[in-house]
Amino acid sequence: KTVAMWALSPLLVWTPKGKQALPHPPLHCLPMEPMDEKLQVLSSQFILNQNPSQFMPNPGLVLPLTYSQLQEHHQLLPQPPAKRLNCGPNYQAIIEQLFKAAELIDAGNLELAHGILARLNHQLSPIGKPFQRAAFYFKEALQLLLHSNANNSSLTFSPTGLLLKIGAYKSFSEVSPVLQFANFTCNQALLEAVEGFDRIHIIDFDIGFGGQWSSFMQELALRNGGAPKLKITAFVSPSHHDEIELSFTQENLKQYAGEIDMSFELEILSLESLNSASWPQPLRDCEAVVVNMPIGSFSNYPSYIPLVLRFVKQLMPKIVVTLDRSCDRTDAPFPQHLIFALQSYSGLLESLDAVNVHPDVLQMIEKYYLQPAMEKLVLGCHGSQERTLPWKNLLLSSGFSPLTFSNFTESQAECLVQRTPGKGFHIEKRQSSLVLCWQRKDLVSVSTWRC
Repeated sequence: KTVAMWALSPLLVWTPKGKQALPHPPLHCLPMEPMDEKLQVLSSQFILNQNPSQFMPNPGLVLPLTYSQLQEHHQLLPQPPAKRLNCGPNYQAIIEQLFKAAELIDAGNLELAHGILARLNHQLSPIGKPFQRAAFYFKEALQLLLHSNANNSSLTFSPTGLLLKIGAYKSFSEVSPVLQFANFTCNQALLEAVEGFDRIHIIDFDIGFGGQWSSFMQELALRNGGAPKLKITAFVSPSHHDEIELSFTQENLKQYAGEIDMSFELEILSLESLNSASWPQPLRDCEAVVVNMPIGSFSNYPSYIPLVLRFVKQLMPKIVVTLDRSCDRTDAPFPQHLIFALQSYSGLLESLDAVNVHPDVLQMIEKYYLQPAMEKLVLGCHGSQERTLPWKNLLLSSGFSPLTFSNFTESQAECLVQRTPGKGFHIEKRQSSLVLCWQRKDLVSVSTWRC
């Protein structure tokens, strides 16, 4: 039971005497530990008992250690800093072959695409330089498209798969500043927008494990005068979401709200419900509405973006927060989108190499967290042929205006990134966006908007 439960709480550690909570500082205190991944412990039976007739967990499965656990048991192996991507002849040839394979798949010529991918099998491996690893994962994702179903995809849902994904997510948040920067920056902008309100309603288009909102809830609970009432309405993709993961997130957040004595409600709806004439539902006058709208949540469903923007405008939110991973392109055809994503993820893998991650931890992060994300992007983009304007142009043309971050948010985000092990991480301010970069590569950017 203990082995299965470690993955569910980044801020709880297991000792021979039981679990001990690590301190979780408020957002206005610069954290020494990851402050955005407070996933509370649920009984492992909650996950492992979900739909037992559909899933067959491997009873002999040993879950991998997280980064912090490896630190306790092993000396991290020193590794040289990763070099910047140099697209020499070999790299350029790989890019061209992946692009051609994507074009052929898009045109329905699967036999020729199979031949290209078969040749790439001899050139690529999940062990090697960051670009080669990223190219391998995208090659694997393209191979899934050659089959009528994706049963071999790592996206297949299972209780044990969820445990492994949570563990990889936790480790990624510990070794990379990407999630910490994104969650802190988004949450701080939201907190400033809802200051003084005793009813808060978050419209979220990418709830994930809910780690961002447990941190947000903790900060709200520290308010003078007590915690406000909080409701989250989470919209999920119409055809591809994990019911087990959603159930975990829902129970996890409700349990945490009870622990901090906060009035909390979570509603999960499909994006398709926005087609209903009953939306938007009436909102209370005293309720502060805010919107969390990561651009990547629409990469596979670009046709929903105009509908979502109309819905959001009618809500008249206090603020809209957007997150862009630099590979989130709803304006590019499938082959071009694939290459944008390859370049983005190769930069992310370079940044992971730069912080000298233990090889076992790096393999877990890539296999159970990053590779599934790449597969989801490829499978979704190929399945959706709709194209839109670049997302910032869409927001502007829909009547949204960019906002600027407070000096406090900018300075604290900068300090957070400076504490990251390894050199090369920095924040750039571009117009109204804050962008986390590694060397010359964008990793993630956050922007705020109003109607």
